[in-house]
Amino acid sequence: MTVPSVLAVFAHPDDESLSAGGLIARTASLGGRAAVVTPTWGAESRRAIELAEALLTLGADPPRLLGYADAHVPESAMDRPRLCDAPLEEVVAKLVEHIRDFRPDTIVTHDAYGGVTGHRDHRRTHRATVVAARAAAANGLHPEAGPPWAARHLYLATHPHSALPTLVTAIGPGRARYSVPDEQVTLTIDVTPWLDKKIDAILCHRSEVQRGALPGLIAAMAPDVRTKLLGTEWYSRWELDVDR
Repeated sequence: MTVPSVLAVFAHPDDESLSAGGLIARTASLGGRAAVVTPTWGAESRRAIELAEALLTLGADPPRLLGYADAHVPESAMDRPRLCDAPLEEVVAKLVEHIRDFRPDTIVTHDAYGGVTGHRDHRRTHRATVVAARAAAANGLHPEAGPPWAARHLYLATHPHSALPTLVTAIGPGRARYSVPDEQVTLTIDVTPWLDKKIDAILCHRSEVQRGALPGLIAAMAPDVRTKLLGTEWYSRWELDVDR
């Protein structure tokens, strides 16, 4: 059996582990290829180093960084524009290069709402990834990025309405604001067999643990609460409308 390769595109270091860590670990453990593109934070930053540790824990390739600044932390990539300020075409071209280089069967990214937090970098990453997934398959677009490649699937990491009460209880109403109708979820994955790796990867993001962000909350949770919060991943399929 051939395991589909997965390219995950998530805005910040830690988003990949929180949103799709189980899928990434599952893919790697079954012998598939997995890689992550992270649009924000510079390669010299502490968070990039933590990202590399998290991806090693999950069994994924080393980080692929676009090097833009975080919308809320301009110093995260010195002398570079914030992702939310960079021209969309420029971001798309960089993503096309990674898609054509890695040649994934499946691409995963944020949903259109930017996940439960609605972060503007998440929304920007969603938009750029959707456009890039289509552009990567088209002849004549970004020819410098290599030969065209059409992924088979594009999935958006999301949370159904039915899961929101658990999130609110675990992390608070101020952090969990966006979810989608349950019927929009087209793929539900029980990731409990890979939950230890997912949690270990989340905790590799020590900067976020120390400042009390979501990884910090998870670090303080009881094991049963962690399982309830992180043991399932939900995705909505996005129709790419491209011929392979």
